[in-house]
Amino acid sequence: MRLLGSLGPLVLLLELELALCRGQATSQYCGPQGQAERLHFTGLGKGRWLDPQARPPESLDPLYRMVRGFLDVVQLNPFPEGLVRVALNEPSSVRTSDVVRYEAGYVVCAVIAALFLLIVPTVGFCFCCCRCRRRCGGRVKVEHKSMACERGSLMTFLLLITLLLLTGVVCAFITNQRTHEEVGPGVRAVPGMLNSLQGLVSDVPKELQAVADQFSIPQNRVLDELDDVGVNIGSTIHTQLRGTVYPMLASLHRVGQDLQVSLDHLQLFNSSTVYLQNHQEPLSSSLQNHRRQLLSLLQDAQCQGCASVLSHSQLLELGANFSQVPSVIGVLQKLKGVPEANFSNMVQKDNSTFNTLPLLTAVETADIVKELKEEVTQIPEQVRGLSEGFPGSEAADRWRQALAEAENSSRPYLHMIQKYERYRWIAGYVLSSVVLLVVICNLLGLGLGLWGISAREDSSHTEAKGEAGAQFLMAGVGLSFLFSGPFILLIFATFLLGGNIQTLVCRSWESQELYQFADTPGNLPPSMNLSHLLGLKKDVSIPSAYQQCKKGAALWKVLQLNGSYDPEKHLDINKYTARLQEEVRKFRVNMKDLDLLNEAAKRDLEAFRSSGIEKIDYPSFLAQVQKPVLKIDILKLIKELEKLGQAQTESALGQQLKEEAQALQTVYQEKILPQQAHAATLNRSVHALSASASNLQLVVSETLVNASTLKTELPVRAHWILRNESECFLNREMAYFNQYGDWAREMVTEHIATCQPLAGALDNGRVILCDLIANPWNAFWFCLAWCTFLLIPSIIFAIKTTKHFRPIRKRLSSTSSEETQLFHIPRVTSLKL
Repeated sequence: MRLLGSLGPLVLLLELELALCRGQATSQYCGPQGQAERLHFTGLGKGRWLDPQARPPESLDPLYRMVRGFLDVVQLNPFPEGLVRVALNEPSSVRTSDVVRYEAGYVVCAVIAALFLLIVPTVGFCFCCCRCRRRCGGRVKVEHKSMACERGSLMTFLLLITLLLLTGVVCAFITNQRTHEEVGPGVRAVPGMLNSLQGLVSDVPKELQAVADQFSIPQNRVLDELDDVGVNIGSTIHTQLRGTVYPMLASLHRVGQDLQVSLDHLQLFNSSTVYLQNHQEPLSSSLQNHRRQLLSLLQDAQCQGCASVLSHSQLLELGANFSQVPSVIGVLQKLKGVPEANFSNMVQKDNSTFNTLPLLTAVETADIVKELKEEVTQIPEQVRGLSEGFPGSEAADRWRQALAEAENSSRPYLHMIQKYERYRWIAGYVLSSVVLLVVICNLLGLGLGLWGISAREDSSHTEAKGEAGAQFLMAGVGLSFLFSGPFILLIFATFLLGGNIQTLVCRSWESQELYQFADTPGNLPPSMNLSHLLGLKKDVSIPSAYQQCKKGAALWKVLQLNGSYDPEKHLDINKYTARLQEEVRKFRVNMKDLDLLNEAAKRDLEAFRSSGIEKIDYPSFLAQVQKPVLKIDILKLIKELEKLGQAQTESALGQQLKEEAQALQTVYQEKILPQQAHAATLNRSVHALSASASNLQLVVSETLVNASTLKTELPVRAHWILRNESECFLNREMAYFNQYGDWAREMVTEHIATCQPLAGALDNGRVILCDLIANPWNAFWFCLAWCTFLLIPSIIFAIKTTKHFRPIRKRLSSTSSEETQLFHIPRVTSLKL
């Protein structure tokens, strides 16, 4: 138990050293690790947003550009603002001459179509009649030398025209199918766009309320972090102060131990000195008596062999004179009652108090944290009124009604468009198939005809192949004449509609002339006043509204709401956060329980410092303690006396010497041994005190100064750390509310109360109508017209080529003719050996 008690201070010292050697923990709220985490809010306002429509680049883009270039040549006139104004306001007042003047390019195309519709069927009818009388499209009657060149040229031109027809009909099939695939989804997207825009204003209050409700996200995060703020701040104070407190406690513990050791040595020093001084005189008297007695015995003439012992006996006296050393009673008087304090218990208490600093801080800040939670739990009045302050009820009703009427009135027309589009698609598919049949007939006719010509040198061949080729070519001619009327009618109908959509609507829509026209007063009838229907502000034009909405302008900046609305006023939570800042700055930490050096310990150290222990004349003590107690070895003298007594012939003298040896032995046991023991103790204490007194005085003085200074500085430093951590904690919590404010501001101005969906709907409408529908629509009639007008040279070259495929009535007999050279196919003959 005594051993365990002596190990207690050592264990405490080791704990302090280990705590000091641990790595310094970082601050809880300051630095990178104290940054506010990213909060996750639920996005709002996406229900009314339409996916932006865009036509991806494709292989038909060059064809689309060619068609638009052709339409730009056909329609050179700008947007007919006056003509459209009259047509919308007074349709009966529209003059035909104005329409013809604007549509001059289309009129020219209409004349060309009419001539085609009149001439081509008529020529076909005449050709049919002529063929019935066997007067047209016969055969070559007489073969001549240039016929092969003529036939080759005709076949080459027909083949080139057929390939162009094939290219055109493939493009016609593709664009016809593309138009059919885009019209259906495009038409069905119109009601969806109108329906999604109906909630552009009416859904705003509900979504604003959803924004206000998400204020609970930063609230809950701050409430959670307030639970641990006291412990965390206390831990930071403990972490940043332990580098100073732990060394101080270890120093106090060591000073207390050194002080106790010095006091123990000083007390032993004094007790040994007093004992030696008190017993020195009696011992000296006893030794003098025994020396006189020995000298008288040893100087007796009858004493045999006593000369050597006599010289030793003469030195039987004290070696050290402790009466010459100074007294240390004065120093002991000054250290009376020291140590008054238990330094080990004091350090253990201070260490325990310092280690519980996080919990003490949490306890001291508990009331303020409770008040903070009550403040945080309350939602700011401005945020609660975020949805109530939106003045959009009247505008929402007008907006919803206008879009609902537009949606209802558009549905019959949209159904009609889908129905007629199906008819157009079937007609386009059929007529494209006819062109494809013409291409097939031309290719089969050319193939069979060329086969028949190459076989004419064979005497066994028939003219069936060439005749079949001629029949295929004439079938293609017949199909061309037969369907030329439907071709031109479908082409002109789709051309007139698609071309005007492109030149009148799409071109002006893309250049925003259409918005400018709709914004000019008087251009639209009162029932179609878009500014009124959309509820635009009086100082906002339609083009300006479109541009602002495209950039994400707020509704209240564009629409005529029944009041003003400022989201910044509702999202301003400075008053709310100011009260939180005021409460956080009330945090306090009390360091009074951490005394470090109590009054008793302070008195002990001050008493030791002023005791004068370092001024003791240690050299005088050292000079005496280094001398032996006796100048001779008394045990050796006793043995010599015993031997000498036995060697004497005179029994009486021998007996006296033995008795004297026995008396010296008694003196040695009773007086000299205690003197030697105290002299050894005094020697150790003198050496210990002389080595440590001066340094210990400096350590004590330094400890007193450091303890006093640290006791004054600790509350200041703790308060500074507390303020710094409180500010960092406050900044962290404010960052959560700022995240909400930034998110709410973005939601309100860019996703909820924004007219950007309106601009997006207009852009999507233009992309659907002009890029996805009008482009393939116009490309279809362009490709079909391409094929239709190429049918004329196809007819001509097919008729002329047919004559060369039929049998020739009178042929040249020369085998070296150009025809034979051109189409001769060598035959395998037998060889005679």
